[in-house]
Amino acid sequence: MKQLFIIFFTASLLVAGHVKWLGNYDKALQKARDENKTLMVLLIKNNCEKCKNVVKDIFTDKEYIDKLNKHIVSVIVNIDNKHSFPIEMYWSNIYPTLFFVDSQSETFIKEPIHHITAEDIESFISKIGR
Repeated sequence: MKQLFIIFFTASLLVAGHVKWLGNYDKALQKARDENKTLMVLLIKNNCEKCKNVVKDIFTDKEYIDKLNKHIVSVIVNIDNKHSFPIEMYWSNIYPTLFFVDSQSETFIKEPIHHITAEDIESFISKIGR
């Protein structure tokens, strides 16, 4: 099942008009620091239907995707993989959850978003993508 989950996310990355996701928090954080960008972290969990759908429904073929890729470094973190990421994210118990992180201080820019909508993304992008 885990392999199917990975295949689903990889396939979603090949679709035109998609968010350029990274798969490693530490590398994404360093990239965001180097480029002086905000870090967007999508926290997911294995066997989570909502997690599968959020990438397809919110992060593909939307008008804000180009702006998102220009101003933000995006990373998908799977809570079940036990990779390095901030402890505050580890204690989340709602999936998927979206975090916006200041890459320089590694602090949250806003409260985590649990019920992610396109409007949430558009609103955030409009504030930083000027």
